[in-house]
Amino acid sequence: MTVLRKSLFVAVASLALPGAAVAQSVLQINSSLPEGSFAHVFLQEYESRLEAASNGAIDVEIFMSNTLGSEEDVLQGLGLGTHHASLSASAIAQINPRTAIFDLPYLFEDRAAVQTFATSPAGAMMADGFQGTGMVLAAMWDNGFRQITNKVRPIVVPADLVGLKIRTPTSRQRVEMFNTLGANATPLSFGEVYSALDQGVIDGQENPAQIVDSARLYEVQSYLSLSNHVYLPTFLVFGEPYLATLSAELRETVMAVAADVAPWSFVWGETTDTEVLASLADRIAINEIDFAAFQAAAAPLYESPTFVDVIGADMIAATLAALGIE
Repeated sequence: MTVLRKSLFVAVASLALPGAAVAQSVLQINSSLPEGSFAHVFLQEYESRLEAASNGAIDVEIFMSNTLGSEEDVLQGLGLGTHHASLSASAIAQINPRTAIFDLPYLFEDRAAVQTFATSPAGAMMADGFQGTGMVLAAMWDNGFRQITNKVRPIVVPADLVGLKIRTPTSRQRVEMFNTLGANATPLSFGEVYSALDQGVIDGQENPAQIVDSARLYEVQSYLSLSNHVYLPTFLVFGEPYLATLSAELRETVMAVAADVAPWSFVWGETTDTEVLASLADRIAINEIDFAAFQAAAAPLYESPTFVDVIGADMIAATLAALGIE
């Protein structure tokens, strides 16, 4: 439910039922992703489950497309108490560098591997990276494998990226990845992507297929190449100051419901990915890539200081062990 409609509903209900209990706490959750995205669906599911589990003690308000401010400002505000929670993706690495483990290309083969990681010692090590940041990781939800789109040509081998200006998140790791693969990486915030593509500032971008669909990027792109180069989840993080305003019971409920949504999100994401690609087939040309060629081109990144020095050699080793990769 949108914040405006929800507020009107609460106001009318309060007038109609003078004796009705008022929610004890408002929980505002920001996301940079648009309405209709996986993030939006998962937040709506969380809203429904949490309000039921808390017996109305928590009133969830969802703000998509950074309507509460830039993602960076919101994340910083979590520790300051000016914001409550955020469902973030790439930007979270600026707060907890261990989450940049997801920037290592071709590390996760499928969603099952991601869930194996999440419950492993490596996953716990990543969560511990939020200590001292003023925020707490509640859950890791699905977001899908990232694909490359552009308006120049199909991308089949790394050489096809040469000369193309490809938008990446502001992550140094993602920038180096695409430069290594041959593209001219161009970091931009997600809110600028559509207009930059439309105006020819950039040639392409990389995001999950569902973002290509929900953000209508197919309107300004001609080719979608199924690169599966990175799996990036979304991270639901809460500010410690906000959590401190809740009772111990409500804090436990907030965290437990977030964790419960996680496995559901991965199942939903797997099914929806297939449906989204089928629906996009009439709006953008879709092609497979030479996976082995991309793996070989990306191999040097596993020893690059940009990755190792930020993520930590111990984090990389723990993740490889958790996934059974030698």
